[in-house]
Amino acid sequence: MSPLSFFKCLSEDTRLKTLLLLSFADELCVCDLTEALQLSQPKISRHLADLRRCELVVDERRGKWVYYKINPALPAWALEVIASTAKENPNYISEAKSKLSCCQSIC
Repeated sequence: MSPLSFFKCLSEDTRLKTLLLLSFADELCVCDLTEALQLSQPKISRHLADLRRCELVVDERRGKWVYYKINPALPAWALEVIASTAKENPNYISEAKSKLSCCQSIC
């Protein structure tokens, strides 16, 4: 993965917040993200598809639900950027994180 493709994939607010939420929660389904980000299911799904195409996330189907997590095969530098961004910018996703804790049991 090149730095250019990595940062291009994260240049959109929803994709960046999604990735940071995944770094916090390990894995989430679309319903978790729609609740946390207060966006429609089609919009979340489209951004997750973009993140999959960029190979930043991987998915796993369990019954009717699809769970997403950060791709463990990402280069160390990319994982560090994600972790550092989440750690150093807690206000950026604090509202979404607070909504996320409310809905984790829904799915």
